[in-house]
Amino acid sequence: MRFREELETIGIRILQSVRTALYTDLRIMGPALDALGFRMDLTTRTIGTDADTIRFNPNHLMQTYVRDSGALVREYMQMLIHCLFMHPFLKEQYENGELFDICADIAAEALIDSIDERILYRVPSDFRESVYRELREKVQILTVQRIWRYYAANLPSYDMQQRLRAEFGRDDHHFWEELKNDPPDNKDGPSRASREQKWDDRAKDTKEMAAVSGNEASSEKGSLSWLLSFEADSKTDYREFLRRFMTIREEVRIDPDGFDYGYYNFGMEMFGNMPLIEENEYREAVGIDQLVIAIDTSASTRQEQLQKFLAGTAAILSAQETFFHHVQIHLIECDDQVQNDLVLTDVKELEQYARDFTVHGGMGTDFQPVFSYVDDLIRRGKLNDLRGLMYFTDGYGPFPEDPTPYDTAFVFCKDCDYDDTGVPDWAVKLFV
Repeated sequence: MRFREELETIGIRILQSVRTALYTDLRIMGPALDALGFRMDLTTRTIGTDADTIRFNPNHLMQTYVRDSGALVREYMQMLIHCLFMHPFLKEQYENGELFDICADIAAEALIDSIDERILYRVPSDFRESVYRELREKVQILTVQRIWRYYAANLPSYDMQQRLRAEFGRDDHHFWEELKNDPPDNKDGPSRASREQKWDDRAKDTKEMAAVSGNEASSEKGSLSWLLSFEADSKTDYREFLRRFMTIREEVRIDPDGFDYGYYNFGMEMFGNMPLIEENEYREAVGIDQLVIAIDTSASTRQEQLQKFLAGTAAILSAQETFFHHVQIHLIECDDQVQNDLVLTDVKELEQYARDFTVHGGMGTDFQPVFSYVDDLIRRGKLNDLRGLMYFTDGYGPFPEDPTPYDTAFVFCKDCDYDDTGVPDWAVKLFV
């Protein structure tokens, strides 16, 4: 037992030394470096993380530290990148887990290789450079989702997969499997939800740290701060998007904040039913009065995806004080042409629509007809205060080129097959 404790102590000291080196040379990683504890685990021959602790085999740490301490720095950094970009939590969504592991390692290594810090620098092999060139040509931005979609459509041979794994793989991913089954009485540490929230917070803190320091790690689009910004923008939620185009106006509603009940009660007591002050029927309110929700009903979009989107949208948009009492919501169904435009004047109607929805269309995809139709509504005065349009789609179709005078968001089902590579820079990407 004492020998085991000594091994664990040595392993922890090695990892603490690596962490200190990263703290010193890469300060923007500070928020992430605080997030992982250390734990010896002989179920692995190397090192890995469960998004709560780094679980290590002490023999691997000692041998690697003596042979090449810089390799341990890269291993530690790769685990941090995996967690910051939620790779352990995303894996279960992909049908080919082994391919996802390879893609996650490539994404992490590409980011590490783009960071211009001596502590991380290694001369890249010709093979590694050729992989980067191919992927940047095909998918531009090396996120795990884009790399996986490319390799899923162009599956590498078994030998090639082995070579990719040997070149880019550093940490043991088998601990990620534990996150699939997370019982309420988890005795091995925090719940999956709390781990996921922790890393979401750490990613935001790391992004802010990079912004404050002004240290863009690289001029390439692989830099840590740039990619974190890209990921954050890609995951903008509905509430953040809706807040962009909330307006202020007066509504005919009793305003309790602008009404003095003392004068009211005094008048009623002194003069019977004649109050000295009347209730203010106008109050300033913040909300949304016009919105367009476009739905891609082409053949490539599945019914269950649409149902999920509509149910989620109804739940969010029905929240109290999101909309004014009198609203105008255009629900436009479109494949390669506008199939239907349902105008709702009450948010509750959206919930009913979500329950009763059936697909109209089923042909090819073309996003432009919706924007042409909305432009026509604006010209004819049917939409005179439109501030936002949300377009649910799988992304398989030609996107509009010209920016819109209102905010536009393309909404994707994050657990489904989609292609967001064509979304123009002036539009927002949302995920449900």
